[in-house]
Amino acid sequence: MTPEPFGARLRRAMDTRGPLCVGIDPHASLLTAWGLNDDIAGLERFTRTVVEALADRVAVLKPQSAFFERFGSRGIAVLEKAVEEARAAGALVLMDAKRGDIGSTMGAYAATYLDKGSPLFSDALTVSPYLGFGSLRPALDAAVLSGSGVFVLGLTSNPEGAEVQRAAAADGRSLAQLMLDHVAAENEGATPLGSVGAVIGATLGDAGVNLAVNGPLLAPGIGAQGATPADLPGVFGAAVGNVLPSVSRGVLRHGPDASGLREAADRLTDEVRAAVPTS
Repeated sequence: MTPEPFGARLRRAMDTRGPLCVGIDPHASLLTAWGLNDDIAGLERFTRTVVEALADRVAVLKPQSAFFERFGSRGIAVLEKAVEEARAAGALVLMDAKRGDIGSTMGAYAATYLDKGSPLFSDALTVSPYLGFGSLRPALDAAVLSGSGVFVLGLTSNPEGAEVQRAAAADGRSLAQLMLDHVAAENEGATPLGSVGAVIGATLGDAGVNLAVNGPLLAPGIGAQGATPADLPGVFGAAVGNVLPSVSRGVLRHGPDASGLREAADRLTDEVRAAVPTS
């Protein structure tokens, strides 16, 4: 049986649950703010609370793998459990690992996150294309087979990113535009939404690139980094209907009470719906 593509599943989740992605980022400072120790017990309590509070209501949960990896194998075990429980509750899981390499190494990353037999199998994965877009082919092919998606770094919300991402390619396009054009080619003909997305920071003002990629646009920067849902139409223009705003601390700081997390996520979802026109 051919699996339903990620793009179709994401479109349905965004339309029914609202277009919001909430990061699971167990910073040491957040653990402390929640009254937890910066240890494996604190990590487990934090992660379980976020999943139990939000996985039945938000479209996407996005664990940042580095905050789990720093605890070694026990941290990875917590991450595996979080992925399993979040997906069981109906949320799509986007693994924020930003993997990028070549050949068999990229294939191994793809097997880790995009193979249904892996304990870390996720609905989508963030990837870095700056070893050349073709280096992502093992992940792109694995995603097609498993019905998963990938989000390609395009224009990120950190100010240092412009040094590389807005540099000119040989044909005069910015490197970011070059990557976005590759994303658009991967999504050609897909309905209702392609499964190859791009990461475009919500803090950019006018993005200055063609965002018509027929795929989802992950927009980090809402909340603590200064962007608001009201900024989205100005950044994304005609492509704003495909935007998946991403927020982490703006929701997580309302813990450790589950009700506080839910209220913050619901409020942001309502703000995004008010700012983003529906078709």
